[in-house]
Amino acid sequence: MLQPSRTKYRKQFRGKMRGLSKGNLVAFGEYGLKSLDCSWITANQIEAARRAIAHHTKRNGRIWIRIFPDKPFTEKGTGTMGAGKGDVKGYVAVIRPGRIMFEVSGVAEVDAKEALKLAAAKLPVKCKIVNRK
Repeated sequence: MLQPSRTKYRKQFRGKMRGLSKGNLVAFGEYGLKSLDCSWITANQIEAARRAIAHHTKRNGRIWIRIFPDKPFTEKGTGTMGAGKGDVKGYVAVIRPGRIMFEVSGVAEVDAKEALKLAAAKLPVKCKIVNRK
């Protein structure tokens, strides 16, 4: 699973998810998976989507993962009230509308679009498949 090798601070504030994303063009591959919503995407969800793409393309072509889970999220133990912020449970990537999350090249258009459709089913955001312009 993806996670930062080291961070300056162990815990972060939750923050806001308003506004549009800056990474909104297909830069590396031929086809991309673009988000239409705001959400946190966990490292497990990114890995599940990556595996869906790799499995459907039979590991032909090239896959780019354009998001990285670098924001820690915390969870308190069961039955705990008060006593400060909980321990770090995992890492998430903050996704805003317009973000290109995955890119694919080197496979047929039909296979690429089907693979990205399968990956979109693994993610908690509405997605759209886009071409390079």
